[in-house]
Amino acid sequence: MTDRLYIRPITLAASPQAEDGAGGLGAVRLAGGLVWASRFALLRRGEGQAISRELVSALEMPAALSRLPRHLAEEGAAQWAGLQRAHPPLVCGARRIPLDQPQVMGILNVTPDSFSDGGRHGDVAAALAHAQAMLASGAAIIDVGGESTRPGAAPLWEGDELARVVPVVEALAKTGAAISIDTRKVAVMAAALAAGAHVINDVSALRHDPEARAFAARSGAPVVLMHAPGAGGEDLHRGPIDGGAYADVLLDVFDALREARDAAVAAGVRREAIILDPGIGFGKTLGENLKLMNGLALFHALGQPLLVGASRKRMIGALAGGAMAGGATAGGATAGDAPADQRLGGSILLAVQAMAAGVQLIRVHDVAETVQAARVWRGLRDAALGDFSQLTA
Repeated sequence: MTDRLYIRPITLAASPQAEDGAGGLGAVRLAGGLVWASRFALLRRGEGQAISRELVSALEMPAALSRLPRHLAEEGAAQWAGLQRAHPPLVCGARRIPLDQPQVMGILNVTPDSFSDGGRHGDVAAALAHAQAMLASGAAIIDVGGESTRPGAAPLWEGDELARVVPVVEALAKTGAAISIDTRKVAVMAAALAAGAHVINDVSALRHDPEARAFAARSGAPVVLMHAPGAGGEDLHRGPIDGGAYADVLLDVFDALREARDAAVAAGVRREAIILDPGIGFGKTLGENLKLMNGLALFHALGQPLLVGASRKRMIGALAGGAMAGGATAGGATAGDAPADQRLGGSILLAVQAMAAGVQLIRVHDVAETVQAARVWRGLRDAALGDFSQLTA
């Protein structure tokens, strides 16, 4: 590995005025959203994985980047621009989903074996009723999935997956909903888009199906690239691709998502169509998942909208059950874990953590509760932006 650079926001603010009075010059707006950052860690690592760390303010960043070797300065300039890049609305047919504030994506599993709600929405009528309830509660988009990706789940034949998802997508499309299809298979992607889906959500980052990148490019559809470490997008929970431990999970996932994005772009996928997901719970220990959640703002430096799905994940059950963060894996639930359907409080907290980091899309099971939390969070942000009295006196 040649030297690599990372710009991690470490001091976030509810408004630019909080950092520099009414002028607000001491903070930058992350991804055109409702979060500002004023201090950054300029991280550098090389072959030996040694990391140098320099703390830099927003005002000092241009000068700090200019002092770097040319290739790092260019990368730093790209990341600095990425951190501040405002994203256009997500186009889903006639619907436009603004990405200048957090949006809730409702999970619709039409599977018999998903870890949290398997078997509950197996027929079209039940699936449609649940989707309509999520939409009425404020979901901006419905994510339809027909193959469980829980730890230990067996691969599903594409014919069975098609039979599960296509009728549901067709019925849901008639309601005018924005729809994403959660699949790794090109045949399912194609059939779902033809049935009325708008977004491809691939947990393998287009690595599982050898035709996936080319298809995504031809389709022109927005695509979510998620980090999962299994080689070729096969075993999504196995661990780092090289078979060893993460050198630094936050930076390693950043590098992997950058590579996935660049590979998709090289295959013809429009860069503005790419959304990135750090893959909470996929091939990471509890401690590694917590580190990712604490470092989400770093991923804005890649210049793409972000999606986070931590809803009801095992990390919540483990913490609620008293597990220590250091070594517990992110696999199936163990004795002492809070059951999946009793993880609402932790799910809401992780959703708000993602909002506070500027994440645009929050993928959840509990839509009504998460939308309520998002609206209150938005109210707090609006109040912070409008309250200048103590700053200008």
